[in-house]
Parts: sequence; C-alpha cells; structure tokens
Amino acid sequence: MAWSVMVVDDEPMTRTLLQLMLVPADCEVVEAEDGLDALEKIKESIPDVMVLDVMMPNMDGITLCRILRQDPRTSDLPIILLSAKTHAAAIQEGLLAGANKYLTKPVARQDLVNSIEELLVVAVNK
Repeated sequence: MAWSVMVVDDEPMTRTLLQLMLVPADCEVVEAEDGLDALEKIKESIPDVMVLDVMMPNMDGITLCRILRQDPRTSDLPIILLSAKTHAAAIQEGLLAGANKYLTKPVARQDLVNSIEELLVVAVNK
C-alpha cells in the first residue's frame, strides 16, 4: 500500500530530493512550498504523514505544526520536522510544537524512510 507524504519545503531542489528518496519506498509525494501552501492542499486531502522544513517564508514549519495540532482533523497527523537547525533548543522547540520526530539535514534516505514507517505503524495501531 502506498502512503501519502506531504513534503513542505521552500527549496524546490530539496523537495525533489525528498521525492526521489520517498517514491522508491512506495510513497506518493505531494509537495508544498511553505506552510500556507500546505494548509491549502490539506483542505483537499489530508496526507498520511507530513515532512516539514522548519525555516520557510510566509509560514514556517513550527507554526504550521502548531496549527495542525489545533485542528481536530489533523491533530493526530504524524509530523516530521526536517531542518538544518541542529542545536538542542531548536529540536526541543519542534517537539514542543507537536512534531512526532525531528530530523536534521542532510538526512539519510534510510533514516527518513524508517522514521516515516515507524510513525505510520504507530498511527495504524492507534
């Protein structure tokens, strides 16, 4: 079964790279260029999991994560923050905003795929 993954990042090259990592793992990838774009796309269809960049214009990943956690339709949606911000305070901020996982860039393909699979197994077993 293919899982739907929304990749939210303002860098087109990063979105393409993540798509190249995820498609072979049987993931259907939907791209959004920032938090506002992601919220518009979620109105049409809620993905199985989201991978959010932290630093983006218009709406950053932390703000998007908080908004998603407040909405009953997306409050349990598995969310992975993916960022170049690697210091402990940034990771803590992301997890406190409601992210299930915080991965740092550059991310290894297997780490990303394993994290998504782990979160989806937990979500399915709820």
